[in-house]
Amino acid sequence: MTAAAKVAVEGATFSFDKWYDYAIPPRLQGAVGPGSVVLVPFGRGKARARTGVVLAVEPAQPDKPLKELYDAAPEGAQLTPELLGLVQYLREHTFCTYYDAVRAVIPYGAQYRVQQGPQGPYLAQQLKVRTVSCYKLADNPGKRTAKQQKVASLLAGGRVIDGPVLCEGAGVGPGVLRTMVKNGALTEEKREKTAQLFHADLPAQPQGPAQLSEEQAACCAALTEMLDQDAPRAALLHGVTGSGKTLVFLQLIREAQRRGRSSLVLVPEIGLTPQMIGRMKAAFGDRVAVQHSALSNTERLQQWRQIQRGEAQVVVGTRSAGFAPLENLGLIIVDEEQEHTYVSENSPRYSALEVAKQRAAYHKGLLVLASATPSVEDYYFARQGRYRLLQMEKRYNALPLPQVELVDLRGELAAGNTGSISGRLAQEIAKNLAAGEQTILLLNRRGYNTAAVCRSCGETVKCSLCSVPMVYHKREGRLQCHYCGGILEPAPQRCPVCGGEMRYSGTGTQRIEEELQARFPSARVLRMDMDTTQGKNSHEKLLAAFARGDYDILVGTQMVAKGLDFPRVSLVGVLGIDQLLFAQSYRALERVFSLVTQVVGRGGRAGLPGRALIQTADPGNRVLALAAAQDYPAFYEEEIAFRRLHLYPPFCALCIVTFSCAQEQKAAAAARAFGLWLRQEAAGRQELPLRILGPAPANLAMLHGKYRYKLTVKCRNDTAFRGAIRRVQQRYSAGEYVGEVSVAIDFNSDSE
Repeated sequence: MTAAAKVAVEGATFSFDKWYDYAIPPRLQGAVGPGSVVLVPFGRGKARARTGVVLAVEPAQPDKPLKELYDAAPEGAQLTPELLGLVQYLREHTFCTYYDAVRAVIPYGAQYRVQQGPQGPYLAQQLKVRTVSCYKLADNPGKRTAKQQKVASLLAGGRVIDGPVLCEGAGVGPGVLRTMVKNGALTEEKREKTAQLFHADLPAQPQGPAQLSEEQAACCAALTEMLDQDAPRAALLHGVTGSGKTLVFLQLIREAQRRGRSSLVLVPEIGLTPQMIGRMKAAFGDRVAVQHSALSNTERLQQWRQIQRGEAQVVVGTRSAGFAPLENLGLIIVDEEQEHTYVSENSPRYSALEVAKQRAAYHKGLLVLASATPSVEDYYFARQGRYRLLQMEKRYNALPLPQVELVDLRGELAAGNTGSISGRLAQEIAKNLAAGEQTILLLNRRGYNTAAVCRSCGETVKCSLCSVPMVYHKREGRLQCHYCGGILEPAPQRCPVCGGEMRYSGTGTQRIEEELQARFPSARVLRMDMDTTQGKNSHEKLLAAFARGDYDILVGTQMVAKGLDFPRVSLVGVLGIDQLLFAQSYRALERVFSLVTQVVGRGGRAGLPGRALIQTADPGNRVLALAAAQDYPAFYEEEIAFRRLHLYPPFCALCIVTFSCAQEQKAAAAARAFGLWLRQEAAGRQELPLRILGPAPANLAMLHGKYRYKLTVKCRNDTAFRGAIRRVQQRYSAGEYVGEVSVAIDFNSDSE
């Protein structure tokens, strides 16, 4: 009987995003199954060729004429049943299209594109990886010349080496290798040319298991016991900064490997991958693969294929690594699990934590969430028994936590200090420089000045496409929008509105760097922010230079606040934290507590006693005091009471529906219509409790030239609510606003 493939095609709008039936031609019978990437004719009349993914294969109905598939990618390109299930999960929970989900699951290089050939359209890989001839000793050694003996000695022990490297090492030409292959002394095979992803710049990590503390050993024992349970399970590892959570990770991965199971380790920032990769490579060698956005498309494809072939037992990476095609996945570790960078801000708007939970359930594996400052929701779930709560309350080797001091900026202004660095912090930096110790300064704003304001009319220079002030970058001599990348060059000295004199104010990392160089001319200052980490391997190179002691002071944004471990850092300074206390988010205080706690914890991690200074105009602030004391339980009790009183997560789910349009009135009208239809859906249905706030302008009222309005829905993220909002989305897609006002539905937004 003829089989029919049910296909989701690329480029489909929400209203057309469904399964389409296609006949599988005889030449593709047996090569097409669920998860296959295929090429199909799509549309009426003169159909266009589009790629798609097969979601199911069923017997064709005899009375239903179907178009045939054009082509299918090789079987090796098929999505595994697990990854195909994740595509379905993403579509249901993030309201994206099927093919948007496919693009999230498969890296660009492993995807396919349409090509036209003599026989019609066909699928071609987006990337072709170069191959190189590799050589191995054959079973029949035979007689060898002196040059051939040099080649053989390099290949002893079953080693496989590519041709150029082998020729260089043996000091011979390629003709020697060809002769040895012809004589049967060598075997030759083509292999993908691999890129060097792991560099020796960072100091080597100790080999083998380290001595665990009593707390670490207890946590390892409990987690190892959970590894052996034949059911999905989860734990929250809450350990103070410097308690040695990474050593626990390494021991757990060893235990998973002893059981023949693979491991996935997620970190929130690209900047954290070099140190984590270094530790993993030292412990597990070439069985470690990497997935993150700083890799080139070719490098990501090579790593993906290494994982797909089963050559990697450990995968380390950022959010996208959550889709790595690991089989027999026994352990998933999410480090710094509270970080919002685990959430995608583009379609599909997924949370890597939720993907990790799905994968742990599929493989009956162990999920370990780890942090010194867990998210309030996850700590609540752990206290409720949904996760097992494990705690490490002491630093490794019984090191003390840093001594923390709050510096009152009001007193600094009264004393005439108008600089960004307080006199008190400058004193401590000078002490560190004299002692040959290192300092980390955190300021979560890049650029030089954060605003350009007219002295006469008070007008602030804003981006013409986004409702935000443009930031002054002194070195480049221009104003720049940090959202759309727009540039105003040169930076104006006169107001564009009234011609008055411009005043540049606010402080960014460039200005701090300049001020440090002026105050401490002999100090070696390293700046680490989005502007200095754009190059290839830039995170790794900068961190390696600081680790070697090439620099005395590291100034950076939040990328320097988490996970980094430098033994010579004894002083940490926190600047500009007050602005974050009043951010428009119910998570604002949680974010401040986490950021301060994390960066303070970078100091005093070896034998040197740690100190931290927090500059603030509000030294009596309760959140800053609790962060200085690293008292997470006390902060949690206050924050969870606030959430319960005002009905915020974890006591409800927040669904943010955002509407974007070039015309503000249409964006607002579309938001009102959507809210009305959602209220109608919920009317009289007790199983669908919700509160709808808005519509109101989004926190960022304009972005990329589009006005933005939002609805905030307090709800339960369950099947009933998702079904209701999908019906409203379908109604919206058939209405007057579709095509003019785009809509985005997000359960993971931290704004309201």
